[in-house]
Amino acid sequence: MGEFVSVEVADQIATIRLDRPKMNALNGQVQRELAEATREVDADPQVQAVIVYGGERVFAAGVDIKELADMSYADMSTHSRTLQACFTAVAQIGKPVIAAVTGYALGGGCELALCADFRVAGESAKLGQPEILLGIIPGAGGTQRLPRLIGPARAKDLIFTGRHVGAAEALSIGLVDRVVPDEQVYTAALEWAATFVGGPSVALRAAKQAVDRGLEADLDTGLEIERLQFSALFATDDAKIGMRAFTEKAKAKFTGR
Repeated sequence: MGEFVSVEVADQIATIRLDRPKMNALNGQVQRELAEATREVDADPQVQAVIVYGGERVFAAGVDIKELADMSYADMSTHSRTLQACFTAVAQIGKPVIAAVTGYALGGGCELALCADFRVAGESAKLGQPEILLGIIPGAGGTQRLPRLIGPARAKDLIFTGRHVGAAEALSIGLVDRVVPDEQVYTAALEWAATFVGGPSVALRAAKQAVDRGLEADLDTGLEIERLQFSALFATDDAKIGMRAFTEKAKAKFTGR
């Protein structure tokens, strides 16, 4: 669909593919194309799971520093809104999203992976937030999504030092969820995504929203978010199908309605 970002759909799984040689640097054009791809897969009722993939060599090595280097405060005050909005759009896809991480996922690349629900990494993958080494801080969600995922102390370690972590350490601290041989990353992501195909898509969207919105609130507010989402699902065909199948000891065939 775009010059650097494409969407491929097969077996109800959409792959958002980054392809900007050499390192998938996330310049303004990539950000705009990524936001458009995100809207497309979120709105497509045939898509039940999404993979974000940068190819066999690299996930994304970050934003394009050459593009940012000459920006003023006024420039960045405007551009940073666009940057965050693009990543937030990925995080808000109402379907299970898996980042298939090969090679480097640094800076903006790591922040993009953080927007997924799950992360599969190759054994030689390197992740990190090296912005501090440039005299700046993460600006596409790293200071917010990273501590929510791995805890504040571990997040500060990565953000304050700018160091890269290998796949094994990333797995041990919860930054990635699975580590597989490099050549199996996309296949592993596909297999994981396939487990959501045929599922109750309305309930999956509700579950994702309840978890994500609940993490932003106090417990009482989170429980109210859950209660409202839970109750609303009783108006869906899928809830009736699922509970009827359970009582009849049959396999539910959900319709997504």
